[in-house]
Amino acid sequence: MASSDSIAHTATPQAASSYRLAPEHRFILDLVPPNSRVLDLGCGEGDLLKALKVEKSARAEGIDLSDACIQACVAKGLFNVHQGDLDQGLADYSDHAMDYVILTNTIQVVHRPLFLIEEMARVGRHCIIAFPNFGHWAVRSQLFFRGRMPKTPRLPYEWYDTPNIRLLTIRDFRDFCRTAVLTIRREIALRTGPDGRTSPARLLPNLLADTAIFLVERSHNPSVAVPHGSA
Repeated sequence: MASSDSIAHTATPQAASSYRLAPEHRFILDLVPPNSRVLDLGCGEGDLLKALKVEKSARAEGIDLSDACIQACVAKGLFNVHQGDLDQGLADYSDHAMDYVILTNTIQVVHRPLFLIEEMARVGRHCIIAFPNFGHWAVRSQLFFRGRMPKTPRLPYEWYDTPNIRLLTIRDFRDFCRTAVLTIRREIALRTGPDGRTSPARLLPNLLADTAIFLVERSHNPSVAVPHGSA
């Protein structure tokens, strides 16, 4: 499997121009082998789905609640997308129907995250979950020094109109994996520099990373230890 530091650049300029990826999407693409069966939950306007099909020849499909997002996916030539409420689970999919199930920047907006991730682990042999890290130093400093709910580039909303209802940290998610009996196979903590570029945060990831990506799967041995870190 590719290193977390590597970034694939296999798409032609013409193909890449049809989608715009967030920085964390590049790291997610590196985790997915070519020709995989992939389900993207909360697929939005389909940019990651399009990249999976173009760059990884994936058999990819997506689910999103927004009708506007479904229409945007279709406009990109993505016809295997479905409108659905993730809080209702993935009953239309059988066990191990997918190689990878992806949830990017969506876990914090669902009402039943434990149920959804259990469903992901049932449907997918591997799950990729990415989220903004509420333990990032910029978040902590705003809470500590200003006594206000923080706003950052990753969390740009006012407290009264935010879609984020379940904010979490990297350490929270590690603990969650123990509760959900999931094995962490890869953990990628990312920090965004002043120039907007994203790079791995290897030192004190819960403090220095603004985004986290976890590759997890259902544990066959509940006693399997998961990685742990500091801060």
